[in-house]
Amino acid sequence: MSEWRIAAKRADFNSIAAKYGITPVTARLIRNRDMIADEDIDMYLNGTLDDLHDPAKMTDMVKACSLIQQYISDEKKFRIIGDYDVDGICATYILVQGLRMCGAYVDYAIPHRIHDGYGINEQLIDAAFKDGREVIITCDNGISASDQIRHALDLGMHVIVTDHHEVPYDEDEESGERLELLLPAEAVVDPHREDDPYPFKGICGAVVAWKLIGLLLPMCGISARESESLMEELIVEASLATVCDVMELKDENRIIVREGLRRISETSNIGLKALIDAVGLSEKKITAYSYGFILGPSLNASGRLDSAAVSLELLLCKDRNEAARMANELRRFNEERKAMTENGINRAVEDIESSSLRKDKVLVIYLPDIHESVAGLIAGKLRERYERPAIVLTDGEDGIKGSGRSIEAYNMYEALSAHKELFAKFGGHKMAAGLTLDGDVVDELRSGLNDACTLTEEDLTTITLIDTELPFSYVTYDFVNELEKLEPFGNGNPRPVFALRALKVNRVEKGRSERAPLQIYVTAPDGKRYALKLFDRDGMFLESADAYYGRGTAGDMCDGTAQGVIIDVIYYPGINEFRGDRSLEFTINDYRFKR
Repeated sequence: MSEWRIAAKRADFNSIAAKYGITPVTARLIRNRDMIADEDIDMYLNGTLDDLHDPAKMTDMVKACSLIQQYISDEKKFRIIGDYDVDGICATYILVQGLRMCGAYVDYAIPHRIHDGYGINEQLIDAAFKDGREVIITCDNGISASDQIRHALDLGMHVIVTDHHEVPYDEDEESGERLELLLPAEAVVDPHREDDPYPFKGICGAVVAWKLIGLLLPMCGISARESESLMEELIVEASLATVCDVMELKDENRIIVREGLRRISETSNIGLKALIDAVGLSEKKITAYSYGFILGPSLNASGRLDSAAVSLELLLCKDRNEAARMANELRRFNEERKAMTENGINRAVEDIESSSLRKDKVLVIYLPDIHESVAGLIAGKLRERYERPAIVLTDGEDGIKGSGRSIEAYNMYEALSAHKELFAKFGGHKMAAGLTLDGDVVDELRSGLNDACTLTEEDLTTITLIDTELPFSYVTYDFVNELEKLEPFGNGNPRPVFALRALKVNRVEKGRSERAPLQIYVTAPDGKRYALKLFDRDGMFLESADAYYGRGTAGDMCDGTAQGVIIDVIYYPGINEFRGDRSLEFTINDYRFKR
């Protein structure tokens, strides 16, 4: 159970409200998201593409573009090597489209998750060399591939790396100082370089690629009108990758995602349109949620179960019928992936609950026969369920491999770096990692991570931070509309959290299907009556009432005869529109029974 806390950040909310034409409650919400200075608040509310940071500030960015321009002039042949997730797919698409507009001869390769593993490898380099490609550009990978890049250079190839992952490092044994391990590539564009002055480090690989193309187009003589048109089209893929790679929706990420969402319904990308139709979003408003939980998983599914090249080919597709066929194939892949993930979660939970694993602060779960592509998904669900870091391992083609997902208080990349002798390969960042073990060292990894773990019980307690206690009577149509100014919501910019205490439950009405929400009719402290909506698919609300107040309470609530049932709720307001009628609605996200 999470701990509820009220955010205690202070500011002159009335002054902020007056200056920006918003309510004091909305001013509080903005302050709770760490917006303090006027320029930060203004960018948060009103930021435009003109407020994005100059890509030329990124170390080696100008150098990379100059090299690419020269190689295009020399008629050299390019190969883009991306990654098999949404970020890698979108980054590859952006580079291919941009370089083609610049007149480059360019193709691409996406590593196969099973056969190639993450990132660039010698087989991909040898294949590019055999095909007569002279320039390799990586995207969303490459920063950890020193040996592979040296191999390409030994073959006489040119290599430019664009990435956004942490730069590998060694530690000086005496001083403990970190020594960054930079690559021998001709240009290395990664905002996480120690010598990179770029003001915002939290961009994804597709945004690095998008910024590179934005700088490259005019250098290659593309007109301002054509450059602007292509960049506005490609921001859709950059925004999709930002959400799906779980980047924080702060600073320029927030602008990129907001602008991408504005444009996606009018995208000229035939493949993306086909996917939107296939997953049932063609008549709906596409949101950051749509990106992260519907479109993104569908694009990811081919890379998990087959080859991510299918998803890239969909984005590049020019034939409507073929795009529709491919989009429906991705939808089917995603349904299959969901079933595999659910099976893996159930098995992992069974292993944890029946063993000493339950006591570990860092979960390391070995499921030898699951599909390696769903290991990260299972790890993410275990992290949510047990509120602690989780790593899920399985048998892959090249050994035991897997993925990890972390919590805010635990830097997974640094924790794994302390045990690098156990890995044949690993990489990632604070919140997630991928790894291949050097032999059967599962037990050593589990004990090593847990012996070194300094997480406290407080670190392992999920904190639900409440923005403010807000009476239902404060909520109006104008206020709900004003909340839209804070979108898009996601990592780093969470949906506002409102609370209201001491609600008397009068009656509970079940939905007509298992997926339908409960309707909970309450009396608020001000004496007014309201209907609340609760999606309770696990059936816990009525069961919890019986457990808390005594058997029979659930039945009494459904009959409208219960006495003394009181709840505190966390909720979010909205507007329900049905057959032309509009009404305010209140959706419960969490609840507590009380006496």
